[in-house]
Amino acid sequence: MPGSHGSLTKAGKVRQQTPKIKRTGVNSKKKKPPRRRYRALYKQRIVDGRYGGQQDSLGAKRASYKRK
Repeated sequence: MPGSHGSLTKAGKVRQQTPKIKRTGVNSKKKKPPRRRYRALYKQRIVDGRYGGQQDSLGAKRASYKRK
């Protein structure tokens, strides 16, 4: 099988043509690397004793009952 699969002059053609879309909504903030994210969650749950999720979720309410 001589040669390569397609010419190198066409490399990256599609990616260059696609328009750049701005991040919106949930994805607007760049996510922290897992190491930093897990450290923050550990601090919230273990050190501070707070629930790691949303404040008015069922899990947070259950966690608040356990703390009392």
